[in-house]
Amino acid sequence: MTKWTKKEAPVKPDREPELSAYQPTMRRRLLAAPVVPAPEPWQRIAYVPVGGLLGIGFASHPDTGHDLVMAVSHDGHGLFDAVTGEKIARDRDPDPEDSTPDEAIDLSCPGLGPIAGSRVHIAGLFGGGLHTTTADGWILEVVVPAWPHERVLLSRDGGLPHRGPHGEQWWHIFHSSYSELRAAGFSPSGQTIAVATSSDVSLWTRVTDHSPADSSEA
Repeated sequence: MTKWTKKEAPVKPDREPELSAYQPTMRRRLLAAPVVPAPEPWQRIAYVPVGGLLGIGFASHPDTGHDLVMAVSHDGHGLFDAVTGEKIARDRDPDPEDSTPDEAIDLSCPGLGPIAGSRVHIAGLFGGGLHTTTADGWILEVVVPAWPHERVLLSRDGGLPHRGPHGEQWWHIFHSSYSELRAAGFSPSGQTIAVATSSDVSLWTRVTDHSPADSSEA
């Protein structure tokens, strides 16, 4: 007895939608926008080289209330004061089960230094995310007009498509042209911006009681 089977019709590839009229113009505007300093009241206060960075997370200092940034890398964990840029704690040999956030269901790692005993959610290589808006209208966006190099935009005009001039209501503050972007976002307080790549962390603050700092590897 011969068993007949119905042949599946060949699958035709979906046709890519044509670009809208404004999309090429928007791409050209993004490509043409140079990296500029973040506007007032934001100030860049730290550039921290971190080899093999996996991700970052935010916490709050229990004594000062300052935003803290925790960096997780292949070489251990580091904790930075996001107002001063100072490295305040370092663990070069965390427990293997807690050394990377993918070991935890909630992508967290144990805190260290002043936040020991708590856990910090880490955004980066293994997933997760940071705040992209603040309560008073600041927006942070990652765009890729020339893949694979991400650009980080800070704005107050409601976000893309940024119809106003660059440098007035939107600013290209970071270009990840040399390393892979891991995470970019605001602290929960809205007072800190952190941008992390596979090789470093950059911090901006709008809290004024600080002095600029460059930190050594975490």
